[in-house]
Amino acid sequence: MNTGLLRARFQASAHSEWIKFRSLRSGPAALLATAAVVLLGAWLVSSGYRDGWARMAPGDKASFDPVYTGLRGIELAQLFVGALGVMTVTGEYTSGLIRGTFIATPQRVLVLAMKAVIFASVVWAWCTAVSFTAFLISQGFLTGPVPHVVLGDRGVPTAVAGGGLYLALVGLLGLFIGVLVRRTPAALAVLFGILLVAPVAAGMLPGRIGARVAEVLPGAAGEEIWKFRHDGQYDMGPWAGLGLLAAYVAVTAAAALILARKRDA
Repeated sequence: MNTGLLRARFQASAHSEWIKFRSLRSGPAALLATAAVVLLGAWLVSSGYRDGWARMAPGDKASFDPVYTGLRGIELAQLFVGALGVMTVTGEYTSGLIRGTFIATPQRVLVLAMKAVIFASVVWAWCTAVSFTAFLISQGFLTGPVPHVVLGDRGVPTAVAGGGLYLALVGLLGLFIGVLVRRTPAALAVLFGILLVAPVAAGMLPGRIGARVAEVLPGAAGEEIWKFRHDGQYDMGPWAGLGLLAAYVAVTAAAALILARKRDA
């Protein structure tokens, strides 16, 4: 294929997907809700630890993670980002607009890849900025006897930036689940089942089995990247955990792209 034609096709597809994403009604609301939850969580959780530090058990004090504490709002924000990923694609399938998209650009893999790249770029940039802001807010409240860190401390930039990476990957997981399922309620049920129900089910397993299973679930593995302390019994480490989450996303993406090529829109 001619290089110029290929470049023009990439540019046209990217421009089209950017317009669609920008026009998504739920997009601004989901991103603003993500920021509100993470920033509000940084304030509430950190101020709570500051006020209750003297009453905490010695073990809790020893395991206290000042970065993870300030970013705990991510645990709720991931639901907004994941839902946005789902709705980025399911809206087109539900309305039937995806048929026109695939007629205009028969290369379905290219369409979905551009959709994922644009989504991930916007979400990553936004959520990384929110993560750093939440870190600054939280450390402002962790004063006095409460352990706190600064951005220049070793491991802190990785953990704070990891909040944005984690949310972007969760959003992509939702996006590719949306491609697989193609209906918003069902796709949300699958995503929330992975993020919320699976950890509870793993916790019901006996002994170390439950801990081992819980450790390799997407959410638990991925959140290691936005932890500052890594001294748990079953700790995977930040990059191994993020890599496992990325692997889940890659497998889901591969299945979604294969099915998108084989079945009708």
